Amino acid sequence: MPDEPPDRNNQLAVTDKLARLRRFTPARIALGRAGSGQLTATGLRFMLDHARARDAVHAALDFDTIGQSLRERDWSVVHVQSTAADRAEYLRRPDLGRRLSPAGRLAIDGQQRGSDVAIVAADGLSASAIEINLLPLVDQLRRLLLAQGLTMGPLVLVGQGRVAVGDEIGELLGAKLAVVLIGERPGLSAADSLGAYITWRPRVGMMDSSRNCISNIRPAGLSPEDAAAQIVGVVELAFKHATTGVRLNDLRGTEAISAVGPRE
Repeated sequence: MPDEPPDRNNQLAVTDKLARLRRFTPARIALGRAGSGQLTATGLRFMLDHARARDAVHAALDFDTIGQSLRERDWSVVHVQSTAADRAEYLRRPDLGRRLSPAGRLAIDGQQRGSDVAIVAADGLSASAIEINLLPLVDQLRRLLLAQGLTMGPLVLVGQGRVAVGDEIGELLGAKLAVVLIGERPGLSAADSLGAYITWRPRVGMMDSSRNCISNIRPAGLSPEDAAAQIVGVVELAFKHATTGVRLNDLRGTEAISAVGPRE
């Protein structure tokens, strides 16, 4: 029996449904086609998004400007570097981004110890994420942490930093908990996403399973206000149960907190 001709009305209905879905996601769906190939606009958009992702990874963060903006907001700021000598080495050797340089250790050693929360901001794999999201996020975060009666040490800016560098910083500062704000690995639909990693009793050598993560902090994702509220919610539970990561998730039962390794 020969195949029946396709139902064009049904095809149009499916296409319309996919087109409606595109309003709710930046994912590449319902792209359309020109004959057997993709549309020119689709190809150009792909190349643009790919270029943005590459730029986010390789761009240098202007720490002087970020630091000055933070000081104008009455933050105490310390700027340090990891042991990665430059961006190329940072990308080749993730391990070097997890430890402070000798000069960085000295700079942290000179700070007041014993705060409840250490806040660390690292460029990570997206300088754009820090440039766009850091200032509004830390302003909200400070307001909510102070409302909980928690103390904070200086905000530490880390060049060529990975998530685990916050463990060493938190340990040197004698902090009970570390919050690391870091540029996440860019994707083709998001080159400006910031991640927050929360670790109880930070110290060198901790496993990624000991952290909680809140990701997709960006204008088209989780707003600074909502992100700060979620971070402080995890911080409250961490102080209540004296733990973070998988163990905190288990204690919370079915409540959803994402405990994942760094996106590096």
